[in-house]
Amino acid sequence: MSYEGWILLTASLVGLSCGIIGVFLILRKMAMMADAISHTVLLGIVSAYLITRELNGMPMLIGAIIAGLLTAVLVQWLHSLGVQQDASIGVVFTTLFAIGVILIATKTGNVHLDVQHALMGEITFVPWHTMGVPLLGEIPQATFILLIVFAIVLIMIFAFYKEWKITTFDAALAASLGIPVLLMHYVFMTLVSITTVASFDAVGAIMVVAMLITPASAAYLWTDRLSVMLGLSALFGITSAIGGYYIAVWIDTSISGSMAFATGIIFLISFIGSPKHGYISRFIRPETLPE
Repeated sequence: MSYEGWILLTASLVGLSCGIIGVFLILRKMAMMADAISHTVLLGIVSAYLITRELNGMPMLIGAIIAGLLTAVLVQWLHSLGVQQDASIGVVFTTLFAIGVILIATKTGNVHLDVQHALMGEITFVPWHTMGVPLLGEIPQATFILLIVFAIVLIMIFAFYKEWKITTFDAALAASLGIPVLLMHYVFMTLVSITTVASFDAVGAIMVVAMLITPASAAYLWTDRLSVMLGLSALFGITSAIGGYYIAVWIDTSISGSMAFATGIIFLISFIGSPKHGYISRFIRPETLPE
């Protein structure tokens, strides 16, 4: 595959995985959790480096996942103590991210580990860091990890589709049916963390947040059916990735930033033109007259 092809494939995998996970974040009214985890994984990455002194490999992935799960646990704990959920997310997010920034500034020295890279990523470097995979040959490491994560997300979402649907729309009903609501919550947060971490190094926090929230929000405007919303969100994620890449090439700017911008364009089109919940449809939809 060409250099450009690997970039497009990697970005599309981010769009697919984040698009599917993002639907449940939106429906559970936990959109800001995506922002929190995408930033607090920085603490896990820095901590893993300080322990292992390695910038690549499994230790950093594990460290980032642990930081993501720690974020979810702390938010849930504060919420259980009576703190509003949005306030819990804000407190945990800013505190853990600030600790990560302080550690970078004081402990990492001249190592290429900085906040700018964490926020924006650098997807153009992805094709250069390859690994050998049986039957597939040499492929970029980030692409291979994202392929695995996408497979995990698909398996978990569709294997427990009924459970996700019930716990998302009516947690009380789910509990009465014997579904372990809290366990499902933490499994879901694990999926969010894994997806965020896998996408983080390649595209940075800004695009991860954009891909987790915006395609799902756009899909929500087009349909009220969960299965259709999942498909549309994944489609919007891929479209944003590919469209954003060509926008970046056209105006010679940040690829990740352009992909995040493309998600905003898709949302704006959906907000204006959706036949179900779009802005224009409110004016052209015929009024229902009382009998």
